[in-house]
Amino acid sequence: MYNQFKSISLSHRNAPLAIREQLALNEAEAKSIMLRLKDFFDVSDVLAVSTCNRTEIYYSSSADCNEDIIKLLLIEKGISDTESFINYFEKFSEGEAAVQHLFQVATGLQSQVVGDMQIPNQIKHAYQWSADLNMAGPFLHRLLHTIFFANKRVAQETFFRDGAASVSYAAVELLEGLTPNPKILVVGLGEIGTDVCRNLAQKRDAEVTIVNRTKSKAEKLGTELGFRVADFFDIEAEVSKADIIISSIARDEPFFTKEMMVRLRGMSFKYFVDLAVPRSVSPEVEEIPGVVLYTIDSIRSKADEALHRRLDAVPHVREIIDEAVVEFNDWSREMIVSPTIQKLKGALEQIRKEELTRFTKNLSDSELEKVERITTSMMQKILKLPVLQLKAACKRGEAETLIDVLNDLFNLEKEKADH
Repeated sequence: MYNQFKSISLSHRNAPLAIREQLALNEAEAKSIMLRLKDFFDVSDVLAVSTCNRTEIYYSSSADCNEDIIKLLLIEKGISDTESFINYFEKFSEGEAAVQHLFQVATGLQSQVVGDMQIPNQIKHAYQWSADLNMAGPFLHRLLHTIFFANKRVAQETFFRDGAASVSYAAVELLEGLTPNPKILVVGLGEIGTDVCRNLAQKRDAEVTIVNRTKSKAEKLGTELGFRVADFFDIEAEVSKADIIISSIARDEPFFTKEMMVRLRGMSFKYFVDLAVPRSVSPEVEEIPGVVLYTIDSIRSKADEALHRRLDAVPHVREIIDEAVVEFNDWSREMIVSPTIQKLKGALEQIRKEELTRFTKNLSDSELEKVERITTSMMQKILKLPVLQLKAACKRGEAETLIDVLNDLFNLEKEKADH
């Protein structure tokens, strides 16, 4: 099973946002594509991962279905020109590479912002979808739980999860403690504004309104995240109602000015968070009593400090991943010999029962119980050495030879057929 694990990956490393947007999957679409895979291909252990920065599909199959799965994904998303999209995908056809890639994605090593704290939860959601559809077998269950344990070690033993390492996440983290149950207005939905909205979606105590010059883009994002959408022409009325205004409007001169704040006399205390370059909020707004301005420079400084701590932790994170992969590899190799162990146990149990039937007809119940215990204990001790030798052979990569020897010695293939 280990060598049959494969995956395809479309991510920020190889594809621009315009391409990634077209292939993003919501929960319903992810489940639909997994069911399609089951219908069209002989696959198991299917996992569909989709975030704002990546769309990936993992699966186990004896055949390499990577190209066909990419084409199926594209067609399901309404893209007929499949050839022009294929080169944006990374393809992992070897089990070791696919497993290593999933470990790195799930721990945040492959994230656009190293150590992304959202990715573990996104992987858990994908795993739940797979389990809901009964498409997660023993291999995937063990792999994901090994990854979750590695993630726990990363959080406990390193600084890899400390601080907000992206400007958008640092901006949202900044809001903590400013005001309880805030009314937040997000103005401008470029890449950074959209990222801010996705991070705000994790805050349960905030009332978020989004505004964008192209209202259709705001409506699409608002529907996805459950945010209220307002018209850009009502911006001043929305500013009046908001406690916190996060702006990433792209323009050559400030949009939010002292003059605008003067027009909005009688407004409540306000925090402006300006994430635009050039600035979209004039520094003069702080001359208005009750207005506080945070600029991208102070937020970026905080994010850079956190990012440096995370980068310093990367070698330790890789050590944790390597240890977890070795552990998983050992388990996966043992899975190869598990059928032989079960057949050997079955063969010895059959012999034990046949001999007991022959020689225990005249025994009392108490005597029979003792003989059962003695023979069962003997069988377990006889099994112990072959099982240990098989597991040791797995680690050396020599299991197949020992499996053949045991099959010949105990005629296990015949035992299985007879059974």
